[in-house]
Amino acid sequence: MLLRQMKYFVSVVECNSFTEAAEQCYISQSAISQQIQSLEKDLGVQLIHRENRKFSLTAAGEYFYGKSKGIIEDIENLRRETIRIGLDDELRLRIGYLRSYSGQELHQAVAEFSQLYPEVSISIVNGTHEELYDYLRFGNVDMILNDQRRAFSDEYMNFQLPECECYAEMSVRNKLAANESVTLDELRGTPCILISSQEQRKTEQEYYKNIVGFGGSFIFAESIEEGRLMVVGNRGFLPVEGVGTLTPEGTSIKRLPVFRGGKQIKRNYCLFWIKEHTNYYIEEFAGIFRRLILECIGS
Repeated sequence: MLLRQMKYFVSVVECNSFTEAAEQCYISQSAISQQIQSLEKDLGVQLIHRENRKFSLTAAGEYFYGKSKGIIEDIENLRRETIRIGLDDELRLRIGYLRSYSGQELHQAVAEFSQLYPEVSISIVNGTHEELYDYLRFGNVDMILNDQRRAFSDEYMNFQLPECECYAEMSVRNKLAANESVTLDELRGTPCILISSQEQRKTEQEYYKNIVGFGGSFIFAESIEEGRLMVVGNRGFLPVEGVGTLTPEGTSIKRLPVFRGGKQIKRNYCLFWIKEHTNYYIEEFAGIFRRLILECIGS
């Protein structure tokens, strides 16, 4: 418990905010406040001087912060090295991601993870929503980046990412491209381009039509690159979600927020993995990816 409280305390000091520290530690603000108060009670000294919504460190708090930060770093290094020594020489992390995903943070996360853990071999595959779940269920991948279409299962770790907004990419020659946003009703006259394998076309079409709400006709592309070429050719619009930093539109494509009932459509994306197969490297990659997403939102 002391180590956890130390981490909470360091986070509060570095964020200079109980609210931001709580978000960073994935707990409630009241919980992190209670943990700090419990820590002070156990130590028998005051670490933080509270005044209205502001706080400052006492002399004991300054000392405890400096020592705690060093201890936490030492423990993290100890854990990493112990795991590295204890695992096989041939280490791997197999990641699946959604074919329609077009954010930049996945590439950044792979690069950052590889720099931290050069001994781990990373392999990447993509697929539709259903294909990714099959990959995960049957042990073909260790974790997947996927959209949420089912209720969460206790068999999986459901590592939620910030809610993402839905956009429609279309040719600048489309008459709707002059708008600042577009509604589902306005899009009905333009074919919807879905990224899907041939085997999953029916499933993808039913989901986007019946659940998301896209009407009209549907056409298909095998990859996000092919889909964008179809957009440039003014063959239809491509639905994309803002999961991180989207690629630049360029001069031939317009990206418009998609609205339904006066609000922009939002969807949930998660990193999923089988709970009983959780390991250090999966959790490390998930943390890196989520941090990059949050940095994108905050920038």
